Amino acid sequence: MAEVKEHLEIKFRLADGSDIGPKSFPDATTVATLKETVVAQWPREKENGPKTVKDVKLISAGRVLENNKTVGDCRSPVCNLSGAVTTMHVLIQPQVTEKEKTKKKKPKNGDLKQNKCVCLCFGYRFSS
Repeated sequence: MAEVKEHLEIKFRLADGSDIGPKSFPDATTVATLKETVVAQWPREKENGPKTVKDVKLISAGRVLENNKTVGDCRSPVCNLSGAVTTMHVLIQPQVTEKEKTKKKKPKNGDLKQNKCVCLCFGYRFSS
């Protein structure tokens, strides 16, 4: 039986295909800590980087990882292979500003825009 390692080599794959890492993390490291690492090591030359941990989602083996889970909880059988590096995909969710929130409010009944489109149908009568 393969021996379980106490550390996991992880690299973070960004949307453009570039990577952060790989870096070794102890099994007790939380997903929230991994997200902090992504925010801290985000390449400065890249636009639209995460501002906080709330902006980051990590995906591993097709699952979105929860902040309270640990690296050990997220471990897959492939991670136990010698020299294996786990790739976690990084999704960035831009935060909605107050200005954008006010734009999305539903209009009141009196504020509904009327449809200004008019359709005309021309019919022909054929008499016999």
